[in-house]
Amino acid sequence: MLDLRLYMLQRLSALILAPLVLTHIGVMIYAVQGGLSAAEILGRTQGSIPWMLFYGLFVAAVSVHASIGVRAVAAEWFGVRGSALSGLTLAVFAILGILGARAVYAVTAL
Repeated sequence: MLDLRLYMLQRLSALILAPLVLTHIGVMIYAVQGGLSAAEILGRTQGSIPWMLFYGLFVAAVSVHASIGVRAVAAEWFGVRGSALSGLTLAVFAILGILGARAVYAVTAL
């Protein structure tokens, strides 16, 4: 039952990620084509609640999606099972979430 829930959660996170990735790539292409420097881009994102929410959701979806993917690879390729597999999944989720949250804060904080 847990495998089915994780499978569905990974698919849901993929549905969330698809438009976020496309938006991110589109905005980056637009910014680079417009000749914006990194400093100008940061000037536009700092203090912006919408960008913080956008990239916060991005980080949350990536953390869920990637940790479940790493779980599947660890189980299939390396035979990791039981509590070690659950611990690995949680560790990957936490590391990605913390690093991502720090990046979002750095880009959007005043």
